[in-house]
Amino acid sequence: MSRIGKKAVEVPAGVKVAVSPGLVKVEGPKGKLDLKTRPEVAVTFDPAAKAVTVALAPGYSPEDRFANALWGSTRAHLRNMIEGVTKGYEKSLEVVGVGWTAAVAGKNLKMTLGFANPIVMEIPAGLTVTVEKQFVKVAGPDRGLVGRFAADMRAKRKPEPYNGKGVKYVEEVIKRKQGKQFGA
Repeated sequence: MSRIGKKAVEVPAGVKVAVSPGLVKVEGPKGKLDLKTRPEVAVTFDPAAKAVTVALAPGYSPEDRFANALWGSTRAHLRNMIEGVTKGYEKSLEVVGVGWTAAVAGKNLKMTLGFANPIVMEIPAGLTVTVEKQFVKVAGPDRGLVGRFAADMRAKRKPEPYNGKGVKYVEEVIKRKQGKQFGA
């Protein structure tokens, strides 16, 4: 049995949850999110208790490892959605390098990272990207979308260990290497 899946997800005030077969919609002050559910799990919303519960659908056993994994994962996704529409998620990145910049131009993020041409990334709908000097802040209600955009941005120029140049998360620590020694 899934220990995570058995727990009910509390729904705070100001959040609307709509459950239909195969789809769960969550709406709050920060936005709207949808989750397509698998047939192995059954999602129910109790308006009196203000809680969402996830269980295995009839016909599926707790010994079925795949269904058990989907049970816990669905509950975790629902919890992240509810937290996202109430508080939101945020990732902060830093562009490190002489002359390396990032700027928001309309619906695009334009980065100059030492290549011949600037790198232009389209900002997905639902995300807010702000740039202050060399710090880039990605925020939005969808945890997966925020993390994916930040990871894609970092992948354009990963930090290197010799000079520390690149795009890195603010809380990330880069292990530095010494480099070659000349002369003896």
